[in-house]
Amino acid sequence: MALRRRYFDHKEMRGTFTTEREEYSISMLLPVADAAMIDHAATLCGWSRADFVRDAAVRAAEEVVMGHRPICMGPEGFADFVQILSAQATPVAEMVEVVKPSAPWEPGYVRKDDIGQQ
Repeated sequence: MALRRRYFDHKEMRGTFTTEREEYSISMLLPVADAAMIDHAATLCGWSRADFVRDAAVRAAEEVVMGHRPICMGPEGFADFVQILSAQATPVAEMVEVVKPSAPWEPGYVRKDDIGQQ
């Protein structure tokens, strides 16, 4: 898991990324158990606490921003999109195989281990 090194250019606010950056300090109080969990995870990754928290916070922020980003398309693209959604669904063989076996409490259940022995 590589630490991201992208920095938003806040001066221009154009969404461009640059390697030049200003430093901002964020201070927070955490319960001891939370700090211990963060420290343990950071150690497992080989990162410092600050790098781990920064990466986690940036990833969470990116998910929120991308989740609120509008999807824009022209009339032709939207018509194609609606057509695809309206089309008859076709089963995917791999998914059918996953849901086909019966549950242990249902009649006809066969354990995976017993399949090759029959």
